[in-house]
Amino acid sequence: MARVIHKFTRTVPQWRPRVTPVRLDAATPEQLNALKVTPSNTKVSDYVLVLAHDPESLDARSPLFNAVMYGKGGLDRAGREIGAIGASIVNRCIYCAAVHAQRHAQLSGDATVTDRIFAAGAQARLEPRDQAMFDFSVKLAETPPATGPTDMQALRDAGLTDLEIADLILASAMFGWANRLMHILGDPVRDDGAEA
Repeated sequence: MARVIHKFTRTVPQWRPRVTPVRLDAATPEQLNALKVTPSNTKVSDYVLVLAHDPESLDARSPLFNAVMYGKGGLDRAGREIGAIGASIVNRCIYCAAVHAQRHAQLSGDATVTDRIFAAGAQARLEPRDQAMFDFSVKLAETPPATGPTDMQALRDAGLTDLEIADLILASAMFGWANRLMHILGDPVRDDGAEA
């Protein structure tokens, strides 16, 4: 029996939708276009299939997500993942935190950062640059209007350029939104019976 997960881990759980995903074999041409389904597709996630109920929004969401998280120049991918993790920790999105912690560990070649975050949450102590990015992403997720010039200066003092700061803001804000979708549309679950 599947159990809803309440603990952060780098092990990516399954996701159980509350809204029935669109079936590929019954999808409209608009849905298939938004899904970018080709004959070589072997798997489209249930999350994306749920989002396909509104193909116009999905068609805008996917390129935006890809530009924010994989765009060239600016903040490196590991830094963008810290923004996603910070927002996901605040919003208690177990699924997103796991996905992006796993990616951060792969990109950086070091699991220490996410181990510290998962052990201490928003109070995690990290290296100065990572700390500045994490603190900012947490503050932005908790209370967006509370961020201001002092926060921008802290990021600059940690060595971030204005373009890197803009990328961090985009990644953190993207996950403030994405976490809310994940929460209402489904649950992270584990079927293996392991401690969650």
